[in-house]
Amino acid sequence: MHTDLDKVMINVSVILGQTIMPVHKLLRMGRGAVIELAATEGELVEVVANGQVFAIGQVIVAGTRIQVEITELLKRPRVLREPQRPPEPEPTEPEPEALAA
Repeated sequence: MHTDLDKVMINVSVILGQTIMPVHKLLRMGRGAVIELAATEGELVEVVANGQVFAIGQVIVAGTRIQVEITELLKRPRVLREPQRPPEPEPTEPEPEALAA
């Protein structure tokens, strides 16, 4: 038995990886540019629908296709988190006040 709910389409995404880069590097990218991610075959990834992570899957490479096998359905979907910025590097030169002392 089909219901109207069966006809609803939903956008599903898989987060393979993330990276942070300076805007100037992004602006210089053109066709064929490669953005390197720290993802590998067999790695666990998040499966997202409407901005909520609802499952965990494993990356499978089959020939030229990348697939995701669902390994866990989350009991409570969680909101997709923003990418974390890397920590700012520590200054290597002493502060001007330290030089005067």
